[in-house]
Amino acid sequence: MKAIKGSSDASGLRFGIVVSRFNKFVTSRLLSSAMETLTKAGAGEDQIEVVRVPGAFEIPLVARTMARSGRFDAVLCLGAVIRGDTPHFEYISAEASRGIAQASLDSDVPVVFGVLTTETVAQAIERADPQKYNRGAEAAKTAIEMANVMKQLQAGDAAAGVKGQSRPVRRTRPRKKPI
Repeated sequence: MKAIKGSSDASGLRFGIVVSRFNKFVTSRLLSSAMETLTKAGAGEDQIEVVRVPGAFEIPLVARTMARSGRFDAVLCLGAVIRGDTPHFEYISAEASRGIAQASLDSDVPVVFGVLTTETVAQAIERADPQKYNRGAEAAKTAIEMANVMKQLQAGDAAAGVKGQSRPVRRTRPRKKPI
């Protein structure tokens, strides 16, 4: 039996991070912890690109574009959606989750879900606490491991003589939609 396991070494890996500006008092902490985790694991700051978007709803489009670009081994998605008095929370949470998952499937690049969906502001702050559990740091650890797993799988495909390239071809221009 052959077992493939991702390592926690980020040396030589390239990361894209999409972070929401909405609820910046939380997302800035997620970003800070993600950056710290990536650099401590061996990623250079020049191997990390951060794109800020207005809110969680906008994360999937940018994440998919980054993942398809071929410039990144993994993309982290960081945001915070906090329940309010309207059903807005459900719509945004569901679409951000669905879109982030689809971005990964569309690109064959790990696109990591680091979007908090909490009932209260206190819960969001707790999950972004750098001294305790921080979802940004956890998303970074997941991105490193998944990038390494995918590299091993793609290298195995190339070594086994599987048709195609060891890394999927990325489109640089979106497909035109039929009229």
